Order: sequence, then C-alpha cells, then structure tokens
Amino acid sequence: MAERGQLPHPAKRLCCRPGYGSGCRPGQRAGGSGSGGGALCAGPSSAAAAAALGLLPLGKTQSPESLLDIAARKVAEKWPFQRVEERFERIPEPVQRRIVYWSFPRSEREICMYSSFNTGAEDPAAGPGGAAAPGGAMDAAAAAAADENRLPFRRGIALLDGGCVDNVLQVGFHLSGTVTEPAMQSEPETVCNVAISFDRCKITSVTCSCGNKDIFYCAHVVALSLYRIRKPDQVKLHLPISETLFQMNRDQLQKFVQYLITVHHTEVLPTAQKLADEILSQNSEINQVHGALWMCIVLNPHCKLEQKSSWLKQLKKWNSVDVCPWEDGNHGNELPNLTNALPQGANANQDSSNRPHRTVFTRAIEACDLHWQDSHLQHIISSDLYTNYCYHDDTENLLFDSQGWPLWHEHVPTACARVDALRSHGYPREALRLAIAIVNTLRRQQQKQLEMFRAQKKDLLHRGVTSITNLEGWVGHPLDPIGTLFGSLMEACRVDDDSFHGFSDFTENLGQCKSLEYQHLPAHKFLEEGESYLTLAVEVALIGLGQQRIMPDGLYAQEKVCRNEEQLISKLQEIELDDTLVKIFRKQAVFLLEGGPYSGLGEVIHRESVPMHTFAKYLFTSLLPHDAELAYKTALRAMRLLVLESTAPSGDLSRPHHIASVVPNRYPRWFTLSHIESQQCELASTMLTAAKGDVRRLETVLESIQKNIHSSSHIFKLAQDAFKIATLMDSLPDITLLKVSLELGLQVMRMTLSTLNWRRREMVRWLVTCATEVGVYALDSIMQNWFTLFTPTEATSIVATTVMSNSTIVRLHLDCHQQEKLAGSARTLALQCAMKDPQNCALSALTLCEKDHIAFETAYQIVLDAATAGMSYSQLFTIARYMEHRGYPMRAYKLATLAMTHLNLSYNQDTHPAINDVLWACALSHSLGKNELAAIIPLVVKSVKCATVLSDILRRCTLTTPGMVGLHGRRNSGKLMSLDKAPLRQLLDATIGAYINTTHSRLTHISPRHYSEFIEFLSKARETFLMAHDGHIQFTQFIDNLKQIYKGKKKLMMLVRERFG
Repeated sequence: MAERGQLPHPAKRLCCRPGYGSGCRPGQRAGGSGSGGGALCAGPSSAAAAAALGLLPLGKTQSPESLLDIAARKVAEKWPFQRVEERFERIPEPVQRRIVYWSFPRSEREICMYSSFNTGAEDPAAGPGGAAAPGGAMDAAAAAAADENRLPFRRGIALLDGGCVDNVLQVGFHLSGTVTEPAMQSEPETVCNVAISFDRCKITSVTCSCGNKDIFYCAHVVALSLYRIRKPDQVKLHLPISETLFQMNRDQLQKFVQYLITVHHTEVLPTAQKLADEILSQNSEINQVHGALWMCIVLNPHCKLEQKSSWLKQLKKWNSVDVCPWEDGNHGNELPNLTNALPQGANANQDSSNRPHRTVFTRAIEACDLHWQDSHLQHIISSDLYTNYCYHDDTENLLFDSQGWPLWHEHVPTACARVDALRSHGYPREALRLAIAIVNTLRRQQQKQLEMFRAQKKDLLHRGVTSITNLEGWVGHPLDPIGTLFGSLMEACRVDDDSFHGFSDFTENLGQCKSLEYQHLPAHKFLEEGESYLTLAVEVALIGLGQQRIMPDGLYAQEKVCRNEEQLISKLQEIELDDTLVKIFRKQAVFLLEGGPYSGLGEVIHRESVPMHTFAKYLFTSLLPHDAELAYKTALRAMRLLVLESTAPSGDLSRPHHIASVVPNRYPRWFTLSHIESQQCELASTMLTAAKGDVRRLETVLESIQKNIHSSSHIFKLAQDAFKIATLMDSLPDITLLKVSLELGLQVMRMTLSTLNWRRREMVRWLVTCATEVGVYALDSIMQNWFTLFTPTEATSIVATTVMSNSTIVRLHLDCHQQEKLAGSARTLALQCAMKDPQNCALSALTLCEKDHIAFETAYQIVLDAATAGMSYSQLFTIARYMEHRGYPMRAYKLATLAMTHLNLSYNQDTHPAINDVLWACALSHSLGKNELAAIIPLVVKSVKCATVLSDILRRCTLTTPGMVGLHGRRNSGKLMSLDKAPLRQLLDATIGAYINTTHSRLTHISPRHYSEFIEFLSKARETFLMAHDGHIQFTQFIDNLKQIYKGKKKLMMLVRERFG
C-alpha cells in the first residue's frame, strides 16, 4: 500500500473531518452522529444523497422554508434583538419565537474551533488510524487517535451520542441543560449544569459546574451545543423571561415570586426579604431615592474624596462593559456633554464627552468632578438671609436678581440633581432653598428670553425661521429636573415649616392626593408677595412642560418624553385651582404664546419640536372656566404638527445653538407618532365639545382641524364625535356642530378617495347618515359633487340607493315635489356614474332609473355603447337577465347576443360558471322564435367548444317548438325544428365536431385510471352522433379511426371494442 502523507494538525483535522467538508453549508452536518464522524460530504444529486447529508428523510421531498423563517434567520444573524424591539412597537409572539430559534449558532465547526485547539507537536511519521504502518508508526498513529479522542470536542460528541444530555431548555437567548459524565473506574457519575448565552449566531458566554478553568469549551458545553444544533426541534423554547413577566397579571406575578423563593430559598430568600423590607418602608433609601440614583450617590454633600474615587472606579468599570445599557435605551445620544456647566468641571471628562454613546453611568461619572465648595452655592443652601442688592443688569450670569435674591446658574438638570441629592441624603431644608433659587433663575431667564425675542420678533417672523436653544428637554430627561423641583416644592406645601426636618416621596402619596390639602404656606423669604411653595411648584411645572425641545432619537427616549409629560400633568390635575393658581396659569400661557423659540407654543417653532397637544389640552380645560379666549388661543396654537407638514419652517443655521449644527441632516423618525396624533385628535375633540353652540369658535376649530390633522382615521373619529355631541338625545340637534361634522366627513372622503382604506364603506355610509341629519340640501349637495367624494360604484350602490330609500324619505319628511327633486339628482348621478364606469354602475343606473322612462332609455343606451368595448360577458348576461325580469325580452336577447361575442369556452371547461348563462340565452332565443334562435346559434358555435355544453343546448332545442310561448303569452302551434335543416343542423355538426376534437385531445395524455371515464364520454358522444340521419355510420367510422390511430393503447382499445364493437 502506498504511503500516506503527514497527518494534519489536530484542530484542522477535527474541523475538516468527514461531514465538515468545504462542500457543506455552515451549520449542516454531512453525516451521521457517530463518534467517528459519519458519511463523506456529497452533493445533493439524489434523495439518497440528501438523506445521507442529514437534509432530508429518505424517500421524501424537501418543502421550501416559510417566508417567516427566512426573514427571522436573516434578522437573527445580523440584528441585536434590542434593536428589533426598538424599531417595532410590538413584535408578534410567533415572530419573536422564530428569531430566538434561529439566533443559536448553526455551525459545528465553530464549536470545534473553540473547544479543541491543541499546540502539541505530532510525529511526522504518524499515519491514519486503521492503516498499516511499519514499525513504530502504527503505535504513533494509535497514540494520536487516543489523544484526539480525549479532546473536548470528541468527548462532547461521545457524551451526546451516549444520551448524556438532558433537561435542555432555551429561554430567550439563554440555553441550559444537564450533562451526565458516566462513572469511571476511579470516579463516580457526575451531573454538570451547563448554561450558554448567545447572540446573532455566536456564543457569547458559557458556564459549567465542572469547574473548567481553560479558555476553551469543556466537553459538557460541546455536548449541549451540539444537541441544540443537531436536535433543535427537541429543545423546549421559551421567549425571554421579561416577555413572560410582562404578560402576567398581579396574582400570577405574586405566585411566580412565591414559588421562586420556595424552590431556591437558600439562595434567594435573604435578598428577597431585604428588598421586600425596603420597598415596604416609606423612609427606606430604595423609596426615597428617585431620579438618577447614581447621580444622587456621587453628589452626596459629605462624600469623602476616597469614597468618590472608589465610586468613580466602580462606575467606570461598569461603564466599560460591552453590555452596559445606554442611557436612552438602545439608541446612542450624540449630544455634547452638558453636565459640567460650571467652571469647576468645564474641562473635565473630555473622554466621556467624546464617547459615541452615553450609558446609564455616564452622567454619574461626569458628576464625580462636581463639588459643593462653591461659596455662592454654600450660602444659598445654608441661609434664608443670603441677599445682595447691588444689581447690574448687564451681566448674563448674575449671582443675584434685581430684588437681591440669589440665583444659581448651572446646567438645569445638573442643578436639579443637586436638589435630588440633598433630599435623598436628608437635607430637605437645603434642597428647598436651592430649588427656589433654581426656579427664580428659570423665571428670570424666561423673562429675559421673552424680551430678547420681542426685540428680534419682526425679523424672525418675516423669515419664518426659528432656533432651538434647549438641546436637552427637561421633561423626559434622564435626571427628571422638573419632576425633582416640583416634588421638592410640593413636599413643602404639606408640612409645617417648623417641623420640616424630614421628607417623603411625593410620588409615593400620589394616590392620596385627593384627600390632601395643599396649602399656601407663609411666604418664603425669596418669594413674591402672594406666592407660595404651591404656586412655585405649579409654575415650574408649566415652564418645563411648555419648553420648546427637540424630539429625541430612539423609541425608548421618545416614549419617556410622553410618559413623563403625562405623569407631571396627572400630578397637576390633583391640585384644585384657586384664584392665585389661575393667575399663574394666565401668566404662563401668555409667556408661552409670546415666547418665541424658547416656547413650544411660540409663533414659529422648529419642525421637530416636541408637540404640545397633551399639555395644551390640560391648559385648555384649566383656563376655559376663567379665560375662554386665552384657553382657545393656547389650544389652537398647539394643534400644529409640523413634522408632517411638507412646508414646515426651516431652521436658522446662523444661530450657534441651532439643532441642525448638532444633528445634521436628521430625518425625523418618530416612533411615537401614532400616540402623538391621537393626542392631537383628543385636543381637537375637547375643543369641539366645549365649543358646542358657539358658531364662531366652532368655525375656528374646524379650520384648525382641516389645516393641522393629516390622518383620515382621526378626522373621521372627530367627525363621529361631533355628530354624537350634536345629536344628544336630551336636546335638540346643534345644526352648526352637525355642519362641522359633515365638513369633516367630506374632508375624509376627499382624503381617502384615491387611497385604500378598509373603513371606506363605513365612512361613506356614515356620511350619508350625517348628510341626512343636516337636511335635504346636504344630500343634494353631495350628489351634485359626487365625483370629488366617491367612486362611481360607491355613488350608485351606496349613496344614491340610500337617498332614494323609503327610510330616508320618511326621515326627512319630504313632500312630493322634494321627493322628485331628490330622485332627479340621484338619477343624474347614476347616469354620470354609468358613463364613467359602465362595467360596475350600469345595472345600478338602470335600477335607479326604472321610474323615469327617459332616464331608463338613456341608461340602456349607455349599456349598448359600452357592450362592444369595455363590458365583460358576465356583466352583460347579468344586465340581460335583469331586462328579462323587467319585461324587456328583446332587449335581454340583444344583450345576450352581445355577451356571447365576448365568451370563449374551450373543450375542457365543462364546469365554467358562464354555462348557465349560455343555456339561459339559448332558452330565451328559443322562446322568442326560430329567427332569434337561428341568429344566436352561430354565436354559440363560434364561442363554445365544449362538447357536453353543445349537446345539452341541442337537446333542449329539440324538446319544444321555437316561440312556444310568444311575446304576448299565447302558445305557438308550430312544429318541432328538424335536425337536418338550419339552424339546428349547424349546431349538430358543431357538437359532433366538438366530440371528435375533445376525444383526440383527451387521448393525447390519458392515464389508465381515466379509461372508464373516457368510455362513458364516448357513450354520450354516440348519443349525439345518432341524432343525425347517418349518425350510426359516422360513429362506426369514428371508432374505427380511433382503433387504428391509438392501437398502441391496447387495454383502452380493448375496452372500446367491448363497448362499441
């Protein structure tokens, strides 16, 4: 035997072993699961080869993958699941399951590569196992084989083949199972618990209780991985635990926790009890610390330098982990580092500012550079008497205002984080003093911004541009600055000033707010006359909610903006408004309307500014009883949604703070747009309800809706709302509101006329109902302008039909003259529709015009004109039958002949739906007389090639006399028609010819199982042949020809001889 070459390196030899050749796709095994490797990789040229490859069961064909599996596999390979969740608001469970299914690695080569690398040298003389090798070469080969079998990959295969893998469970992107190591001579049987995490078809981490310390996979990990690759359908698969928990109700969650503690009480119970105690304790840290937890920790006023260094080191360590969560969910925040606004930290943390993504720890890391040593800050938080009356208005960052009260100029979220930290560490008085200084600073800035805008207003409005000065919105911000200020000030409203030594979380007591009385406690040193902590809390909430801010990127951040806004408004709604608070509302509403680029309610806002619909609805309902004009002005201003406008204002690129300079060419991707549009709709509905009975306001609201709402579904909802409000049972209909409802309905019709909308028929029916309530002139108007509102089919089948119904006439209390006028409009509409779309509207037009002779004749002529071009045979047959039913048989006959010219029935279409129409047309012609029958038979012969249909027509024509029932119902005494003369002779010849042609066509590709059916077909053919005077001879010749031509079909011809001789 010829000598073999040198053996390859063990790792290469394993990866290239039989079953893992280059011809195999990644993830496919080319052979069986034996420890030796299995069959060689072969091409899929046969079913046996495919079965050998493990692709197909032997003797079975392969069915194609579903589109869901193909798409899920590609997504699982390329996209992190977090990105998928961010992109789509809701992912159906079957889709999640398939993505999770396909996310596990499918290539055994990778498992081999990460488990069996070996750096040991090999004997160059070693030969393959089983081959005869001279001298010590055989021993070397045996030793090499033994070494190879000890490799984790080989041992893993042996464990898998030995059935040692059990309890395999996949939960999301986590695979677990047990692998039993069989007992050896010196060691007992051991069970190893194995866990594998994976992402995008790559294993990311493994753990095994065997205690493997090597960097390569142990045999147990290999066994579990190969089990999942080779037997994926035997693995029980669950969605991620977070998805399961989300679907549970309160009782199920409670049971889940109880059973978890019961099963793992030694590991879980201490932690569970500690968390439960802290959650149930109102004064515990877990309940007191809200907002940014880590910011509060590092901003502890008495945190020592070494403690802060320790925290910084730990935070940086967590921050550097690859799976560290991003601050705004799964979307990077590329805004510059704004946390360090004071000189003390202006040049610090440059590395952090240049990071592409901000994590949940980034702000806390930046806050480690902040301190409390600033003397101005120390005076603010430590004294109620800290004032300075030397005021100079020419300085931007003044330390005191014109009244000598201290101000605190710092990045607002950072300043509020200081307040949060003071509260969290037991300094409520200091937190309150700093909160007041911050609010006074915000109020002064608001006033300065208003003055600045008024100076530039003419130029800005002329150019129609705006700029964004707030790169970070305060509502929805990770540090929740407005919520912090609001909570601090509201706490001060509920406690006596002398006993103000502790605090409780405002959000904890939210459910009790109705029973609490927020008092205007005696004024603080640094509050205006008549102001209190309560008015200050309300005012800062209104300032924050009204701030113009850009919509952040990413689903998580955008949902947080909406959620925080709603939470803050719900807190405000718990407060009863008195005259003092109404003044605050008036003041802030005016500020916001005139505030220019600093306000979300300014005259010109940025295209991607966060909409003010939810906030404006709250302002509207609060102001309406006290200042209706201001309430409507505010709500109408807030109705806009510029992101959907094609001509929204462009940005001012000359301003350094403009958002375009920070996020260039950013196309809006608003994941919460549907929620925003629904809030816009709610605002409009609230105004419509409030404006009932006020013509001027209703017209203004209608104009705003038509201009700003771009969703046909939402406009339709508003139209329905207005209709319900206008037609309440306990009052007379509000005609103005009904007209508004109708106008909105008309706009919906125009918007959806050329687009697909599954509610379109519902919308059309509702509009007719609404127009009926408005009055007969409204119905007449929509019929006069039908072409801008409806399709021809809708106009005839729904609109005109409903208008001419008895229920509509009764509902409108019409006299004869009004009825006739309305019917005339409906007939005109029907004729116009029939002209535009005769195929779909002709029959409806004829029906609607039945009572008017001229209109009916016009509609009939439209049908005749369209019959030669655009109408199908089925449409013409339908109208022909209608004509016969109405007592116009000759018109029905004419339309039937026109229909026959469009029809073509081939020899094998013996179940075609048009057969009944053909039989009806022939019966109609036969009943009219010999001439009509003679005229239609040539059309039948030309259009119908199906022998059974022709023979059926032939027999029907021979049973009765033509014109047996005349036009006037008198019985015709004529004789039966002869088959030897026209027109039946032509029909008979055509039928015989059709049988002959069909016979040859069927014999071309007949199979034995159809032989008996074919013999029955020839029997029917013989019946038709025998109707001719020489039919017997013709049929005999026909059979003889068949026997000669198809003599190769011996069994069939034997059956033919047995039946027909």
